Amino acid sequence: MKGYAKYFSSKIAWYLLTLVIAVILNFLLPRLTPGNPVATIASKAVTGMTDANAIQKVYEDYSRMFGLDKSLPEQFILYISNLFKGDMGISFAYFPREVSNLIGSAIGWTVALQLPAILVGWFLGNLLGAVAAYIKGSFDKVIFPIFLFISNVPAFGMAIILLFIFGIYLNWFPTSGGYGFDLIPSMNINFILSVIRHYQMPFWSIVLITIGGQAIGMRSMSIYELNADYVKYSRFLGIKDKVIVKYVFRNAMLPQITGLALSLGTMVGGALVAEMIFSYPGLGTRMLNAVTGQDYPVISGCTLIITVGVLLANLVVEILYGLIDPRIKAAQQE
Repeated sequence: MKGYAKYFSSKIAWYLLTLVIAVILNFLLPRLTPGNPVATIASKAVTGMTDANAIQKVYEDYSRMFGLDKSLPEQFILYISNLFKGDMGISFAYFPREVSNLIGSAIGWTVALQLPAILVGWFLGNLLGAVAAYIKGSFDKVIFPIFLFISNVPAFGMAIILLFIFGIYLNWFPTSGGYGFDLIPSMNINFILSVIRHYQMPFWSIVLITIGGQAIGMRSMSIYELNADYVKYSRFLGIKDKVIVKYVFRNAMLPQITGLALSLGTMVGGALVAEMIFSYPGLGTRMLNAVTGQDYPVISGCTLIITVGVLLANLVVEILYGLIDPRIKAAQQE
């Protein structure tokens, strides 16, 4: 147990260090971009005003409200203290709405879209890779390369292809939004059906780009395991092939568990692109609007939530990996 405690504590320490660095970068990078969003907000408030002193007073009030009248170190200290209170600030672009409120209204859509899509893509990719390694033949030479090609299409490219074919040309599914613009969110059947129809294209665009990478890893590991000495020895002993294959694929799955954690990292990359292309009401669309509007608090809030989520997912997978991998078990018992 002491070995496991050392293993887990070292992993947690590294993830905490990563989180600290991520928080620092999360604060600095949006504020280093050119432009002055406060001036944009203030200009709307002073429309029609002619008194220069009054205009300057409005600008100073807004700067003080957002803490931009302070130095960068003072802003950082204020930022950290507010984070511990659960306060991510007030949005520039959606003033006076709070960032936590904006993120809260978007994060459910993102999790509901991306988590099932990543899990389905991971499962189908591993199944495809395992079958390609075991069956070989035409399956490995034709079907596997087709899916491999599809998965290498850029995320935005896959989203645009599905948008054009199924949204514009065939007109099977809506091209944007999370539900019909004429509907009010509720639990009635019309709203639920609308959500399901809007869900299809973003969901499958993420699934299709997830399959290939998982399939490659699973196929390579399965081929390696199928040619391992213990497999040859087991067959020499007359052990049934279905029993051998069970152990082969279980061993091949271990690196793929890490691959699942890495797939969750697509939430800060390709998967969010699908939300942007389809104007899906998740964090991706919220971040796009925040970047175009130089909305520092919303950018920081979105990236922080995504970073914490990905780090937690990776930490959980690392801990599970340490518990189920026999090699790590043996190392901790020495």
